[in-house]
Amino acid sequence: MLKKWKKKKKSKLLAFTLTSSLLLSGLTFDIASAQSQNSTTVHQAQTSAKQTSTSYLTDAASIDSVIQAMTLEEKAKFVVGVGMPGFGGMPPFEVVGAVGGTFGIPRLGIPELRFADGPAGLRIRPTRPGQTQTYYATAFPIATSLASTWDPATAEAVGQAQGNEVKEYGVDLLLAPALNIHRNPLNGRNFEYYSEDPLIAGKMAAAMVNGVQSNGVGATIKHFAANNQETNRNSIDTVVSERALREIYLKGFEIAVKESHPWSVMSSYNKINGTYTSQDADLLTTVLRKDWGYTGFVMTDWFGGDNPVEQMKAQNDMIMPGSATQSNLIKTAVESGTLDEKVLDRNIKNILQIVIQTPEFKKYQNTDKPDLAAHAQTARKAAAEGMVLLKNDMMPLPISKEQKVALFGNTQIETVKGGTGSGDVNAAYTTSIVEGLKSAGYQLNQSLLQEYKTYIDTLRSQDQYKIKPSPWGEDFGKLIPAIPEKPLEDNEIAAASKESEIGIIVIGRNSGEGADRKVVKGDYLLSDAEQDMISKVSSEYHKQGKKVAVILNIGGPIEVASWRDKVDSILLAWQPGQEAGYAVADVISGKVNPSGKLPTTFPVKYSDVASANSFPGTPAENPTQVIYNEDIYVGYRYNTTFGVKPAYEFGYGLSYTNFNFSHVNISEGKKFKDKLKVSAMVENTGKVPGREVVQVYVSAPDGKLEKPAVELKAFGKTKELKPHQHELLQFGLNAKDLASFDEQENAWVLEKGTYTVKIGASSEDIKETATFTVDHDMVVEKVNEALAPKVDFGRLTK
Repeated sequence: MLKKWKKKKKSKLLAFTLTSSLLLSGLTFDIASAQSQNSTTVHQAQTSAKQTSTSYLTDAASIDSVIQAMTLEEKAKFVVGVGMPGFGGMPPFEVVGAVGGTFGIPRLGIPELRFADGPAGLRIRPTRPGQTQTYYATAFPIATSLASTWDPATAEAVGQAQGNEVKEYGVDLLLAPALNIHRNPLNGRNFEYYSEDPLIAGKMAAAMVNGVQSNGVGATIKHFAANNQETNRNSIDTVVSERALREIYLKGFEIAVKESHPWSVMSSYNKINGTYTSQDADLLTTVLRKDWGYTGFVMTDWFGGDNPVEQMKAQNDMIMPGSATQSNLIKTAVESGTLDEKVLDRNIKNILQIVIQTPEFKKYQNTDKPDLAAHAQTARKAAAEGMVLLKNDMMPLPISKEQKVALFGNTQIETVKGGTGSGDVNAAYTTSIVEGLKSAGYQLNQSLLQEYKTYIDTLRSQDQYKIKPSPWGEDFGKLIPAIPEKPLEDNEIAAASKESEIGIIVIGRNSGEGADRKVVKGDYLLSDAEQDMISKVSSEYHKQGKKVAVILNIGGPIEVASWRDKVDSILLAWQPGQEAGYAVADVISGKVNPSGKLPTTFPVKYSDVASANSFPGTPAENPTQVIYNEDIYVGYRYNTTFGVKPAYEFGYGLSYTNFNFSHVNISEGKKFKDKLKVSAMVENTGKVPGREVVQVYVSAPDGKLEKPAVELKAFGKTKELKPHQHELLQFGLNAKDLASFDEQENAWVLEKGTYTVKIGASSEDIKETATFTVDHDMVVEKVNEALAPKVDFGRLTK
């Protein structure tokens, strides 16, 4: 049921709109001011008696004197980026393809910094005018694939490799990782994000940040916060409760901030409860800095927000990509007394504390030669670890090299490495599934393969299907129009089935920044041609007693319930990066035993999604507001609490072997004091080596606050266990881990009652349980009141 929630009154912040703007894919940008903002020009006007000739940035101790020595004009320019190359006539940076830079002040020892996109790898231009050297970066698996490993060590290894490329190519900050919640499967940018669960999102992001920053370069966690759709992302007002924010949409960021200390946080485009995030002091000062103790700096998303003065006040330290108009507005505000210069000084200090840690400040001489071969192997291993075996009836997988294979589906050739937009990576190659299987030694049906190649080449030669540069510019990769699935003649299928022992169907999807997905055929739903292919191929192979497997090369959930019973095996490969084909071959050959688990729910039908009725907002034709009526019941929290059966549940994933869970124990006994330790034994009871994920869920008692049926509180992955080998995994939980957020108390509270610890292989496959009790209500942590909604809205309750 939906329960009404009474609003709390709060004063409205001043709204200020910049004019004379260019609208590009929903982004606001002032052309004239971009042309006039020059990073190499330092205004020397003596506007302040504070200026001294001896101040120079050398270390943390010198920061205050350097700020004192800056003129007001320098301060106003320093908190604003120098513009975006390729827009408004601005030429590229020396690191071609870097999307942002900071204003340098050489006389004070302040260098210019360079920022470049992630999160599946460093996005820069691979070629430069007049040079033969190339600058390719490694395309790693998408974030959802990494989350499917349920293994922070894998994410950290990927982060280490990415950070090395960032450093060696001369970039100071990577604009990644991204960890927004999969509130709805149609978000076009979900591939950049990890999970529907904040614990997975936070832990994986923290691991990625630690890996990147181990190189002495910075990571940027984004998009802070509640940025869960692309539709009208620059203006949409997200209306959401304080509890849902604290427990779901902010929680992953809190984990990442506290466990990895990212150099930067990027505020998001959207509003939260009426205020742009980049202009929201509640979010950027009260929550981020006061409640969580964050000490890095905050930058806007590119062209985010509409009032640079309010951004400064909110402690959004850096406005990106920046324009002279924004600097001038900030300078004028100080001069008129509407902005305290001390606010500028505070923000500048936040930034300079990071500047002194950068490679550019330390005068690191980058090589432009990262170890791409080694990083490719890291990407391949991570991709295989993240693949999820959804179905494997009678074990058609793994496939021996002696078996002849017929491949169906366009995507066997046009394999998708990752999503589009700023999250794309300009890699030297993408290994297709065909190439990967061929390289692994499989005998593929050549006549069928040639028919697919001819079909694809013919369509790609037509204007409507030609591959073109991205409309956002060549640095953003290619625009690859989707081509219709090749129609299959009955005789083609019959011939291929007779000449092969197994049929493999490859289904592909892509999405990207700037648009959400749709519940239409060819997107969330299979096209008629894809349904026809699955039905006919399966029927023909099954007539001959042969098996059919499906490989899903996708960035987010699609509808599976209507066709999954027709096939014998389904391998969810996600979008696995440039080593896609090799990684798929590693898994289907058994070289790697699949151990991935779903970090996001696959519903039976789209209407089973808790947010289906409210996404992407109202009015439907041009949303201005989206209300999170489902509240805390996102993903599996909704499915398990309200008895909505998914197609494949959160945490689900099969293996080529079997595991047994036993010896579940709570070491501190039945009474909770301030912490407890949970342990579980996992044994490989099958015939081949493999890894298993132990998922620790807790069912909390309803008290003043109602709770979801289960919530993930800890997880861990075994080492590779040989047959009959076992491993004991232990997990520590403290009161904060178990607490819920009480809006009336502005506190995390642990309510009295009996709690059940559920050890499972998924959110629905619970193996063993144990209980403990909390004798009295505990206030675990008081926080500042912040981010209260300003309107009444219904919230889902049991």
